[in-house]
Amino acid sequence: MELDEKKYLYLLFILPLVVLVFLFNLYWKRKKQREFGDLEMVKKLSPESSVFKPVLKVTVLILALLGLILGLVNPKIGTKMETVKREGIDIVFAVDVSKSMLAEDVAPNRLDKSKQIVSQIINQLGSDRIGIVAYAGSAFPVLPITTDYSVAKMFLQSMNTDMVSSVGTSFNEAIKLSSTYFDDKKTSKLLIMISDGEDHNEGADEAAEEANKLGIKIITIGVGTEKGGTIPLKRNGIVEGFKKDNNNEVVITKLVPESLTAIAKATKGGYVNGNNTKEVLEYVKNALNNIQKTEFEATEMADFQSQFQWFLGFAFLLLFVDVFLLERKTSWVKKLDLFNENK
Repeated sequence: MELDEKKYLYLLFILPLVVLVFLFNLYWKRKKQREFGDLEMVKKLSPESSVFKPVLKVTVLILALLGLILGLVNPKIGTKMETVKREGIDIVFAVDVSKSMLAEDVAPNRLDKSKQIVSQIINQLGSDRIGIVAYAGSAFPVLPITTDYSVAKMFLQSMNTDMVSSVGTSFNEAIKLSSTYFDDKKTSKLLIMISDGEDHNEGADEAAEEANKLGIKIITIGVGTEKGGTIPLKRNGIVEGFKKDNNNEVVITKLVPESLTAIAKATKGGYVNGNNTKEVLEYVKNALNNIQKTEFEATEMADFQSQFQWFLGFAFLLLFVDVFLLERKTSWVKKLDLFNENK
């Protein structure tokens, strides 16, 4: 189930306000009755007045308002799963989450810049399937191949430098894990790697050549500056210092485009500097246009039906009933004396 217009949920605050107004009105009436005379005498002067009916009326009103609000929110229910045919390619985003990605030589920092780039690329995709891998000294599967872009963005935003425990950066591990995501041999395959290019392990060239044999094209995106920057150590958003090496000197991390260019070249892909998001989007768009798209099947929830009419119908029915609910005792209920009002 999904909610079509969540913005109307704030109207639910009206319900407790109605209860408070009713209780205040009840208190005010009792106060005025005491001022008029003895409560028992007032009760005898108005024998047809019901104690229960006002409570019933406000309950009906609250339920009617609840129905109207839920009608505005418009809950939708998916009735079945169906397999649909799409045309596109399989794309895996491999995002570097090593500590060097916390450097702020690009705003707000390299990792957040990488997330922005991936999110913008996803926004311009059509029917392609996507997956996400995080890597540092080792690689970690974040999201398997899917067509649900909203879920992909949610997982993307949750990525941080603590999700992979091993330090350093290993392109080798990232490429190997990403290669396992491509489960359809007929579909065109694209791996988009985002990193500052600092590779602390060997084997990237061999992994790229193996990916090329599997028909995987790699586009690399470099994030950072060649001048470099420090790696801030923060606690609760406050900088407490900067990362230092074994000689107790502040580490300066720099963009290394050469390593990223070599990986892309091995798969007949390409390298683009990621500091200008517009240029990256244009480059990726052109690359996608030159990749052959294939038809594949995807299973997804279909037939999301609006349910607002049921809630509105329920609300209007209660409002109609409320018109006939007078605050005096009903004759047949009075005979039953269900609420002990005749004493």
